[in-house]
This record gives sequence, C-alpha cells and structure tokens, in this order.
Amino acid sequence: MSTRLIYFAWVRERIGKPQEDVELPDGVETVADLLRWLKSRGEEYEHALRYPDVIRVAINQEHVEHREKISGAREIALFPPMTGG
Repeated sequence: MSTRLIYFAWVRERIGKPQEDVELPDGVETVADLLRWLKSRGEEYEHALRYPDVIRVAINQEHVEHREKISGAREIALFPPMTGG
C-alpha cells in the first residue's frame, strides 16, 4: 500500500519536494521507524531530519507521538516545530 508523505516548511525545503508517495518497507512500523528510514534515503533527507526529536508528525491529519504505529496510514505529514507570534 502506498502512503503519501507531505513535507512542510524547512523540512520541505531541505528535502526538495512538497510530497511523495512511497511504499514503506517491512520493519517501518512507527513514526520513529519512518524517520530513521527516511534519513537513510539520501543526503537531503539526512539534512532535513538531522534532529528527529523536533519533527512534528500528523497521521491522516491528526498529530501523533513518534511511538505511534503507522500501519494503514494514507497520509503522513512532517513539519518542524512552529512558533507563534
């Protein structure tokens, strides 16, 4: 099953694309697993996800913790911390 990954703000800028559809490999079961796998996909991903603990994630438009299971996710959004003003 294909999952759409959507990147926001400087995550998008560093990866170089706003979104992509991917087939997640076996063993990628949680958000933390996903972030580790993405970092292994190339220099731009490594740069964007250098500090995975600060990356916010939403599965199917609901914010989740990094320990959340991603099975069945149609859409996963990654974005940096936000500041208000």
